[in-house]
Amino acid sequence: MRPAAAAATATAAALRRRAASSSLSPPLAALLPYRRASLILPPLRRICSPAPPHASAAPDSHPPPRLPSPIMDAQFELFRAQLDESSTLRDRIRAVVAEIESASRVATAALLLVHQPVPLADVLVKAKAQVEVIKGLYAQLAEVLKECPGQYYRYHGDWRAETQMVVSMLAFMHWLETGGLLMHAEAQEKLGLPSGEFGLDVEDYLTGLCFMSNEFPRFVVNRVTAGDYDCPKRVLGFLADLHASFRMLNLRNDFLCKKFDGMKYDLRRVEEVYYDVKIRGLVPAELKQETQS
Repeated sequence: MRPAAAAATATAAALRRRAASSSLSPPLAALLPYRRASLILPPLRRICSPAPPHASAAPDSHPPPRLPSPIMDAQFELFRAQLDESSTLRDRIRAVVAEIESASRVATAALLLVHQPVPLADVLVKAKAQVEVIKGLYAQLAEVLKECPGQYYRYHGDWRAETQMVVSMLAFMHWLETGGLLMHAEAQEKLGLPSGEFGLDVEDYLTGLCFMSNEFPRFVVNRVTAGDYDCPKRVLGFLADLHASFRMLNLRNDFLCKKFDGMKYDLRRVEEVYYDVKIRGLVPAELKQETQS
């Protein structure tokens, strides 16, 4: 009987332990999510929580502002002075150039009378008066540029276009007087420019000659209308020689190349006038003999 009693006692104890474990399982299951949350939430709370009072920066803890370098200040102060000086000098140059442009327009307007039945001497007198004015203005420009030696091409663009138009006018006047080409040295002399640093730029001179050729087609037509049938041949010979001389140059300036290309169209229009006069039998007798010979 004792073994049976012991087995019954063991069975009863096992039942009591099972009942106890089943009664305790809900609270333990309820505690498990809390424990899992406790493993995650504390870091989030640490991240999102405001910093403690001792971690906040004090108002006086900002670093002092960085002062500019004295060397940098000195360099840019020098740049400022140079730019101000250059701007002042450029304004003075442009003031003189504006007067050159005004005098050039007056001289060009006087030369336009050559297309009208006006004596050539009267036309040239008015134009030459303005040439003397322009010569004095170039002397003023040379005095201004003496203040910046070695910087001719830095400011050259301020008077390039005006100089080209002046050369065109002078070359046309020279042809009207002599029937020949105004040389570079002669153009410099007429403008009072020395052959030193401030002289007549070669490309400006060549561009001025190209501008001059634009006047000949109209001039030839008007002279033929006035009864001067010898004019087309003289102009044609001059333009043909000038065009052939330009073809010797290896031009790299795009603007000058375009103007030189326009010269061949001027030459073609003069040729058309000359051929028209010749076909109509309007060429003088001496010119016919020269052509036949």
